[in-house]
Amino acid sequence: MLKSIDISTSGLIAQRQRMNSIAENLANMNTTRDAEGNLSPFQRRLVTFQQQETNADQDGRGVGVKVQVDIDQTTPARKVFQPGHPDADKSGYVSIPNINMVTEMVNALEASRAYEANIAAINTSKQMGETTLEILR
Repeated sequence: MLKSIDISTSGLIAQRQRMNSIAENLANMNTTRDAEGNLSPFQRRLVTFQQQETNADQDGRGVGVKVQVDIDQTTPARKVFQPGHPDADKSGYVSIPNINMVTEMVNALEASRAYEANIAAINTSKQMGETTLEILR
């Protein structure tokens, strides 16, 4: 029973990391410079999940979720025509991150639902443990 709680806790941590990455994407969707002030648009963060291999049980199956945050380097920045912008190139185009707010909000909703499902699984495991203890009394 504790293993199921561990797996759900791992899922909670994974979904929290996913929400943090989505928030970072949304906060930087109009950023044209990096932290050092160099002209470089923010690149979208992508979160991937894998079966956690480090805590394998006796059957060799992984227990939990491993989270990896990658930077999307394949999607080019969007070019927006704003000739008066201080970061515009010679042609008047500004490079901004190719982040779609609708896509990010859908991903946030999905992560929120997955987080809720993991909490429900933890509560169910807890109730099963309490019921088992009641039966044993």
